Amino acid sequence: MIRDPGIGMTSQRTRLRMIARLREQGIRDEAVLAVMGELPRHIFVDEALASRAYEDMSLPLGFGQTISSPHTVARMTELARNGRSLAKVLEIGTGCGYQTAVLARLARQVYSMERIAALIRKARGHLRQARVSNVHLRHGDGHAGMPEVAPFDAIVMAAAAARPPQALIEQLGVGGRMILPMAGKNEQHLYVIERTDKGVVERRMDPVVFVPLLPGVA
Repeated sequence: MIRDPGIGMTSQRTRLRMIARLREQGIRDEAVLAVMGELPRHIFVDEALASRAYEDMSLPLGFGQTISSPHTVARMTELARNGRSLAKVLEIGTGCGYQTAVLARLARQVYSMERIAALIRKARGHLRQARVSNVHLRHGDGHAGMPEVAPFDAIVMAAAAARPPQALIEQLGVGGRMILPMAGKNEQHLYVIERTDKGVVERRMDPVVFVPLLPGVA
């Protein structure tokens, strides 16, 4: 249990209001809701934004990146889990580490890649403060994934691509799911890419807004 009750707009009561709102918005996975109700989201954002951490909105992290809204984090995690126990998860786009921490509470091991070195350093501090220890962070280009530790039960990508990177699809285990935003001409949607023993099944889900998936490192 994390001993960080917070005060005012960062209190446990505020987190419970967030969970009630997520239920109203259609999140049904009780394991995801329990983790997000316990995890202090405000420690993952800049102190000046802490009072807004539990609002249903994305917030800036610097470097042109954002922390996704609570609903987006919950929805992507719910889709990745699909009611299953997760052993090994790959995250593309560590950011501040909040989605990483949510996944880490629901999976045995989380491997997370971030192309911006300064964000990796921040995320490492946030995860330490949240007492999350089953995460392996890497500074690198997310297009490549981590083939040396594949296959993964789930891959969660926090940046929008025109198509899912083929290297990542190949790192899914059979029955594994990749959750990612894909950009069309004028809009983005979440997609579920599921690898079956007969091939790959792709489904379009909710409209979303994410920063683009960029190559290289910074």
